[in-house]
Amino acid sequence: MRSGWLRGLVMVATLALVAASCSDGEEAPADQSPTPTEESEEPSPTEEAEATVEVASSDLGDIVVDGDEGTTLYVFLADETTESTCYDDCEAAWPPLTVEGEPAAGEGIDASLLGTSERTDGSVQVTLDGHPLYYFAQDAAPGDVNGQGVGDVWFVVSPEGEALQG
Repeated sequence: MRSGWLRGLVMVATLALVAASCSDGEEAPADQSPTPTEESEEPSPTEEAEATVEVASSDLGDIVVDGDEGTTLYVFLADETTESTCYDDCEAAWPPLTVEGEPAAGEGIDASLLGTSERTDGSVQVTLDGHPLYYFAQDAAPGDVNGQGVGDVWFVVSPEGEALQG
C-alpha cells in the first residue's frame, strides 16, 4: 500500500514541476486566454498558407499557374461573374483554387487583379480579373495543359485574366 501512495506522490510532484517549467511565473486572468507569441517563424498547424498565383511560360504563351506547385490554372466561360457555377461533378473534374486569407501575387501577376469569391460550401475561391480559377484533375504535372479547350468552355488564363482561346 505504501508503494502506491509513494508512486502517486511522485507523479503529482512531477506534474507540478512540468507545469512550473511551462509557466512564466504569471497567471493569466480568469477571463483571458494567454496571448500567443508575437513573432513566429512558421505558421501554426491550423493556419494555411496563402495561395500564390504566378506566370509560367508554355507552348500557349504566358499562362497563370499555382505558385506552390506550378500547376496550370483555368477559367470557365460559363462563369459570367466572380461567382463560380462549377459544382458537384464539374467540381470533381475542375477543382477550384481556394485560399484561407488572401491570395498572393507571384512573379508576373498584378496584385490588383487578384480577388476572392465565396463558394456555396463556404470555401473561398481565388479570382483573377473577376474570373474564378480552377485546376484540371487530369493535369498530372506542372506544365500540363490537358484542360485547354475542353468543351470549348475551359481555357488556360493569361496573366491579365483573359481566357486564351487561340
